[in-house]
Amino acid sequence: MRDSISRALIWMLRLLLPANGRHAAKHPAAPFVPPPASPWSRPWTAPSSADVRAIFKNERTRELPEPQRERVWAVEFAALGIDYDFPTAPLGSLVTRERAAA
Repeated sequence: MRDSISRALIWMLRLLLPANGRHAAKHPAAPFVPPPASPWSRPWTAPSSADVRAIFKNERTRELPEPQRERVWAVEFAALGIDYDFPTAPLGSLVTRERAAA
């Protein structure tokens, strides 16, 4: 019984601990490659929250219908170099229930 316990313990230790002596790895370890730079190390390139709030809270666009308001927002974001893809466009007017069910 002791022999089987000691063999199991040695087997587990060989799995957990690195090999030494003649069973050690014959090839040297790979050279250290530094991790890629963090995206947070670059400066912020998007518009500030004040710029975005100014676009969405513009008094001139409040009276416009929703599709026109979305177009004005898209133009103002395009002037800042950002692609605005109409995330709040009403899809109910584009897709009817009959075509969606088919």
